[in-house]
Amino acid sequence: MSSGRVSRHARIRMIAAVATVCALSAAPLAPQAVAADSPPYTETYRPQFHFTPEKNWMNDPNGLVYYKGEYHLFYQYNPNGNSWGDMSWGHAVSKDLVHWEELPLALSHDDEEMVFSGSAVVDRDNTTGFGTKKNPAMVAIYTSYFKDTGIQAQSLAYSTDRGRTWTKYQGNPVIDIGSKEFRDPKVQWYAPTKSWVMTVSLSTEHKVRFYTSRNLKDWELQSEFGPQGATGGVWECPDLFPLAVDGDENNIKWVLVVSMNPGGVAGGSGSQYFVGDFDGKKFTAEDKGTYTPPTGTVVQDFEGSDFGTWTTTGTAFGDAPAAGALAGQGTVAGYDGTGLANSFHSGDGTTGTLTSPEFTVDSSYLNFKVGGGLHPHVAGTVLEQGDPPAGTVLADFEAGGYGGWTTTGDAFGSAPATGTLPNQQEVSGFRGSGLVNTYLNGDSTTGTLTSPEFTIDKKHINFLIGGGNHPSGSANPTALELVVDGQVVRSATGKDAEALNWASWDVSDLAGRKARLRVVDDNTGGWGHLNVDHIMLSDAKAQPVSQETSVNLIVDGQVVRSATGSNSENLDWASFDLRPYAGKKARIQIVDMNNAGWGHILADRFTEADRPAKSVVQRADWADYGKDYYAAVSWEDAPGGKRYMVGWMSNWDYSGAVPTSPWRGAQSAPREMALRTVDGRVTLTSKPVSGLASLRQSRPATAAGVTIRSTSKPLIGRAARGKALDIEATFSLKDADRFGLKVRTGAGGEETVIGYDAVAQELYVDRTRSGAVDFSSTFPGVQSAPLKAVKGKVKLRILVDWSSVEVFGGSGEAVITDQIFPDPASQGVEIFAENGSVKLDQARVWHLDSYRD
Repeated sequence: MSSGRVSRHARIRMIAAVATVCALSAAPLAPQAVAADSPPYTETYRPQFHFTPEKNWMNDPNGLVYYKGEYHLFYQYNPNGNSWGDMSWGHAVSKDLVHWEELPLALSHDDEEMVFSGSAVVDRDNTTGFGTKKNPAMVAIYTSYFKDTGIQAQSLAYSTDRGRTWTKYQGNPVIDIGSKEFRDPKVQWYAPTKSWVMTVSLSTEHKVRFYTSRNLKDWELQSEFGPQGATGGVWECPDLFPLAVDGDENNIKWVLVVSMNPGGVAGGSGSQYFVGDFDGKKFTAEDKGTYTPPTGTVVQDFEGSDFGTWTTTGTAFGDAPAAGALAGQGTVAGYDGTGLANSFHSGDGTTGTLTSPEFTVDSSYLNFKVGGGLHPHVAGTVLEQGDPPAGTVLADFEAGGYGGWTTTGDAFGSAPATGTLPNQQEVSGFRGSGLVNTYLNGDSTTGTLTSPEFTIDKKHINFLIGGGNHPSGSANPTALELVVDGQVVRSATGKDAEALNWASWDVSDLAGRKARLRVVDDNTGGWGHLNVDHIMLSDAKAQPVSQETSVNLIVDGQVVRSATGSNSENLDWASFDLRPYAGKKARIQIVDMNNAGWGHILADRFTEADRPAKSVVQRADWADYGKDYYAAVSWEDAPGGKRYMVGWMSNWDYSGAVPTSPWRGAQSAPREMALRTVDGRVTLTSKPVSGLASLRQSRPATAAGVTIRSTSKPLIGRAARGKALDIEATFSLKDADRFGLKVRTGAGGEETVIGYDAVAQELYVDRTRSGAVDFSSTFPGVQSAPLKAVKGKVKLRILVDWSSVEVFGGSGEAVITDQIFPDPASQGVEIFAENGSVKLDQARVWHLDSYRD
């Protein structure tokens, strides 16, 4: 199972259910899409042609195999709730990869293990002895997560009734290397050696291992691949398969798909791939050569004896550029020349800024190198702590006791803490001399702290919060909760840091209601504590203080572009698109406002250029460039030698916070994969399975020969409106900078923009105004994929569902999958062009039925 499983990183934590940035705190707890009595599959955001379980949490696809006329889709499933936990294998089958039937639970968790991700095969030669040659067993190879040790090992289960019932093998596990980061086996039959091949990940080492076996029980290690390509997060859910290049069966290449979280091309989760050769034992990726960034005008290379006209605040950057690593710092690499900006002066505890003089934007891109901490700029933060907004203080924990608050358990003691407790990292950011700190006697203590009842008479409840990231509703929370009529209606948690920061709940809808506040510490593991201070009612929202390590572009006093490091001392290329700010005054500001782990930033080689530089992540190959295509794996034994692939349509950054109920999680539309030569390179391409056309309603609405200039207008009219659509469109380039289609448009400016940037030669999806986006700060944004026009034309295939868009550009070499959560009334489709003209050669829009109809 990918990501949300147990790991040393907070974002890859066991309680993956609500992994947003600190401030899911600002949103209502467990937002409900519709009333609880809505019939199944009619809920507001329920996908109509993407598979979802009727209820409960789903993530990775598992065990994809075709047998006796059925495509089997197993998947990571929580049979007991709508958040990650109790991992088991759910099960669905289809005859055409379009119409799905949900079946009973296949492989269940038990007291000893959770059943993480894996694969399934049909043992036709009965190599295991689990079945017979007349009735071969279907064998699942999965990762056992052993609850008592945290060890991940590979195990077997088998079925002799077409996957309806399963028996776990008594000899489990079949591979156990004693690792807590060893998972997601993909197994296939390799005919040339008459053996089974297992592809499995060593997740934190960024490696894939290959094992072979004659009987699925006894395995021999053959080789390892990696680290290579993008390595910003753990590697998971590997898949390996052969494909003919350009349909030539005499030219076979192998594709290794490796999912990664975090560090995907669009941020958070992503699925990258490598093309190469496999001989039954070893995979060798093709050499992609070296990278040369675009040339341009260097505006700051930090090669001087001081910062020149750039100005500093604080102490983090020192008085002059650094000559590499500073005292106490690991090896710094990837910078050019002999100098760079390095905010590690006196360690991570220092803060400050380094700012350029004002300049007029007169180039297309600003390219630069960046490294250091992964602490992005968050909109709405301020660089300096000011006084909180005026209001009524409910608790400041300054009186030496808890006042009328009542405690249970042993985490709170008889009085508030006065700061850092024994053996705790330094606690900062609280006001005055007291705060709630549940680290009393370490993380092992638990309890609750509950306020007296009060009346909500202002628009906001502001508070300072830090400590562990274990959200309310998860198995063992560390959370501040707002309780009304016995129900938790708002919740906040820390983000695995001791520093407290402002968070806020909008409670205007609860005006006049009686409420209580409750601090809950039910966690005895890592970061099993919470810090809380200065809770107050106010008509204004408190602004959190920046904790970023970032490079920012400031225009008109606002941060309009930002980049951060990847928790690495290696600098890599980044780029700001300056075109929207042409002629405006701007500044570059390098910011370090973080004094925790990786609380520093590295920067070098600021260069004005006509084209963007690309980072290692951008130069990697991706099966999908959207935010919501992860753990992608393919079906074994598909008819006609076809290779079909499906991915989990979500992202660990916010998967537990998306506003869906009683289910959470969807699979992408299955895709037919191919290798094609695109712009001289062998490229993995995908297109929706042909069976999807069976859901199209009658004739399409059409448009042809439409030229528009610098405007947006409805496409075709009401005939193209809808919530579930299949759109094909071909554009001829003219002089427009950007053009394309907007879908799910509606009142209040709601729109999901699907466009082509002719200057950058990129396909993009902009979901910043797509509907509900405020449940996570990492959800809104723009995702882009490289795509060159062919003979002056750009072809798009767009699948629009009730809560997603999937965009296939060109021959399927550029794909972007994004969830969206628009108002049901937002059903418009528009065509647009910016800064010039474009011609729509042809568009066809089909309405799609539900696969359940």
